[in-house]
Amino acid sequence: MKVNILRQKTPFSEPYWESFIYDGPEDNTVAGVIEYLNYHDDITDAEGKRTTRIGWECSCLQGICGACAMVINGTPALACETFLSGMKGKELSIRPLQKYPVIHDLVIDRSSIHENLKQANIYIGEYQPSSDVDHDHQYAAAKCLKCGLCLEVCPNYGAGKTFYGAVFANDCYLVASRNRSKASTMGKMYADHFANACSKSLSCMDVCPMKIPTLASMAKLNRAIH
Repeated sequence: MKVNILRQKTPFSEPYWESFIYDGPEDNTVAGVIEYLNYHDDITDAEGKRTTRIGWECSCLQGICGACAMVINGTPALACETFLSGMKGKELSIRPLQKYPVIHDLVIDRSSIHENLKQANIYIGEYQPSSDVDHDHQYAAAKCLKCGLCLEVCPNYGAGKTFYGAVFANDCYLVASRNRSKASTMGKMYADHFANACSKSLSCMDVCPMKIPTLASMAKLNRAIH
């Protein structure tokens, strides 16, 4: 299999495509492919020229940390959960998520996700659950990995803009459902940074590795703050 990877040496250098030949197991994941290519000390590209190890991030390799989020054959996904057996053709294209600054190769800076939550003061504080606690949905919403895949596909999200995306909406729901006193003051934040700009394409739900029902979070939050 030919593997094309969009590489970038530093945050300030120009990106470039580099091709590799993968001849490992056919039942591997994309994460496994990158590990396979990086395994030897003498790494060569598809033309046999010496090159450097491919920079990427991983932690759990079990789909629960979100670190290996990248764009695989045009689709944002977790590398550890994307199997070669589910792909068509004999060519693989990998690039970093495009809506975040690139640090090195496939390593990106996701700090804007957490900075947006901090700026909006989204934290639970004192636990004051409402009378109609929905534990099942709270559990589902709390599974967010902050991987950034939902923001990558969102047509309304852009770095530096005031729309914070599905990550923000789900966290707003979690805070409002666990702290009644904050629910009454969260309406403006939710409107300013999500509700007023969401076009409800729901692409966020399509790519979410945890299958979080963000539309349900929106509906429940709308009821809580009105």
